[in-house]
Amino acid sequence: MNKSPFTLINGVPADSVTVTDRGLAYGDGLFETVQLRAGRPLLLDLHLERLRRGCERLAIDASTLFADLQHDLERLASLCAMQDFGVLKILVTRGAGGRGYLPQAGMAPTRIVMLSVMPEYPHSPAQAGVRVRWCDMTLALSPRLAGIKHLNRLEQVLARSEWGDPEIREGLLCDSEGFVVEGTMSNLLWVRGTRLYAPLLDRCGVAGVVRTRLLQLAAAAGIGVLEGRFGKSELEQADEVMLCNSLIDIWPVVTLDAHHWSVGPVTRALQSLLAKDYLAC
Repeated sequence: MNKSPFTLINGVPADSVTVTDRGLAYGDGLFETVQLRAGRPLLLDLHLERLRRGCERLAIDASTLFADLQHDLERLASLCAMQDFGVLKILVTRGAGGRGYLPQAGMAPTRIVMLSVMPEYPHSPAQAGVRVRWCDMTLALSPRLAGIKHLNRLEQVLARSEWGDPEIREGLLCDSEGFVVEGTMSNLLWVRGTRLYAPLLDRCGVAGVVRTRLLQLAAAAGIGVLEGRFGKSELEQADEVMLCNSLIDIWPVVTLDAHHWSVGPVTRALQSLLAKDYLAC
């Protein structure tokens, strides 16, 4: 198995960017992490749509970006099929520029497309479930950046630095007002009664692609979906709790500090629906 990542930067094989790139200097950019199955990118349309929204929100020039990305992906398609790559990462920065926060006029975005192997997740977390904890770190309210996957991830870095126990697979974050938002690397969903609950992500947090798809699949399957602002106690009273993102798919939560759950029927149903949905990608 080839474990070395393969990278195109602005369509050319490379492994570095200039030190004046604003993604490096200021985190001025966006990224998407896409799972590959048998060389096929899963939920790619949803990823590209979120990337498009992010470019609009940050006012990054995307006039030729998506056509250029399409050429990059076509170039990589045969490589995906021949090698055991499992992750496609797309990064877009505003581009290279001078000092200072003010972007220069006419900047061309930097696009980076990287292939790498799928990370290993020991102990079958999708089947057995995972143990998680509350983080002390809270997320600042930032509606302008809410939902998009921008490159500024220092809050998540600090939150993930709070524990080193490998038995704890994720940390859960609230916002500065105490409302539950997400995990450090994942979105959070839970079930109570007949409803699927999801924190609103209009003031902070990342609107995950798998989260988006799961809410659609749940609604189509007749499962009531409620998005809102919820406190810790409302999550802790759930019947089922789960994490999701584009690489882990769905991990049931079985332990949150002193709270314990079994892997429930709605979680298993959503895992099955997502697996079937992937077959159509």
